[in-house]
Amino acid sequence: MTDILIGKGDKPVSLLAKYGNRHGMVAGATGSGKTVSLMVVAEGFSRMGVPVFMADVKGDVAGLAMAGTPSDKVKQRAAELGIDGYTNEGSPTIFWDLYGKAGHPVRTTVSEMGPTLLGRILELNDTQEGVLEIVFKVADDQGLLLLDLDDLRALLTFVAESRKEVSTHYGLVSTQSIGAIQRGLLTIENDGGHLFFGEPALELADIMRTDMSGRGVVNILAADQLILKPRLYSTFLLWLLSELFENLPEVGDLDKPKLVFMFDEAHLLFDDAPSALQQRVEQVVRLIRSKGVGVYFCSQLPDDVPQEILGQLGNRVQHVLRAYTPRDQKAVRSAAETFAPNPKLKVAEVISQLAVGEALVSMLQEGGVPMPVERTKIAPPRCRMGAITPEERMTIRGRSPVGAKYDTAVNRESAFEKLNKRVSSTKAGGAPVEEAAPPAAEPARAQAAEKAPASGGVVKDFLFGTKRRQGVVEAMAKQTARTVTSQLTRQIMRGVLGGILGGSRR
Repeated sequence: MTDILIGKGDKPVSLLAKYGNRHGMVAGATGSGKTVSLMVVAEGFSRMGVPVFMADVKGDVAGLAMAGTPSDKVKQRAAELGIDGYTNEGSPTIFWDLYGKAGHPVRTTVSEMGPTLLGRILELNDTQEGVLEIVFKVADDQGLLLLDLDDLRALLTFVAESRKEVSTHYGLVSTQSIGAIQRGLLTIENDGGHLFFGEPALELADIMRTDMSGRGVVNILAADQLILKPRLYSTFLLWLLSELFENLPEVGDLDKPKLVFMFDEAHLLFDDAPSALQQRVEQVVRLIRSKGVGVYFCSQLPDDVPQEILGQLGNRVQHVLRAYTPRDQKAVRSAAETFAPNPKLKVAEVISQLAVGEALVSMLQEGGVPMPVERTKIAPPRCRMGAITPEERMTIRGRSPVGAKYDTAVNRESAFEKLNKRVSSTKAGGAPVEEAAPPAAEPARAQAAEKAPASGGVVKDFLFGTKRRQGVVEAMAKQTARTVTSQLTRQIMRGVLGGILGGSRR
């Protein structure tokens, strides 16, 4: 299978597999048939062996998992379009859910998320995000794992209590900024976002699966509740896109994509986004093509996506638009101008006259050249066009190949536990148990002692120790030496993400 039949106008219109990584856009008013078009594209990629990741905002995308119900109307449309061997069938599916209710939990660690994206979720300003970057730097330097929100809170408390010393070494840290970050964490927790941070963290290989027959697995993220928290929703999808960008190797143009990523309600990614973030999203979308990943945006109006990104979306499906308001009229004109012209069509007029199940379609043809826009009757999907029952969802989830790996959370020793032990030991007047120091411990201690301020009182002794008692810096240096490989890897990955999404402000 080398193409996906989208529909038929004067001639059949297909999405060529080798241009599936050139990205695309599905747009149109509510009820115009966007979801059906997404299903056609998703199951088409699955049938050619390409995994798909997509969000289910309304609950009806889950129908991809079940075979459709035969009907005379569907059979007639299939015959009209000349689809040979049309049969109803479902696609291999894995359900995911940040809240762990309608699918397997999706998690990442605070460290892997990094300060840039986390700052976006917390809605921090530049100064507050700079303080968050300092907190992450302190964690890196002292060998503290940031896995969940408890770890981040504990480290924030530590930095606040050691504010003068930390400010001397890393830059000014104000109690107001620490307070703003802590309030943001409370908001995330109230939204259920704390379930997103922890272990086991999502591994990309688990969303890039094929089944035993060679069909690509369709990963469906339950987003009916998540969409109510638009900043968390958009940041999660942007994080996943960034993870793909960072970790997948360069492969150039393949015969078919390695993965297709579908971003529903795309306007949420760009609403109130700073210009720097928008530029970085544009960069990721442009460059991720060479990693073999196709990105498909779905939204009501084409101008929901910035022009710089819209210009990179070579495969386009435009359903009906109603020009009720000046913005609608502008969107119609804008959509019409972005299509390759067809002398047989007055695109600006046809857009508002399309029936449900019709669309203006332009796909990349041989040579990567956009085909002239075609008024197209969309092909019927083979899956169910509608929601599935809770029992059907549980059955599919029960036979998932990744359930045993992700359904049970893991809470290993990290920053929260280690800092609590240090504080308890200090309050009790005892000293941490001494260990044979690795070679890196003594130089680290000496370097820290040279940088220590002349006076620091209890905080100084807590950080750098005394003649009789080990300090936090020495203890953390030992831990750093034991975990240096994983720590460096995590720091490098987050550095790449920071470069993609705005860079450091230190």
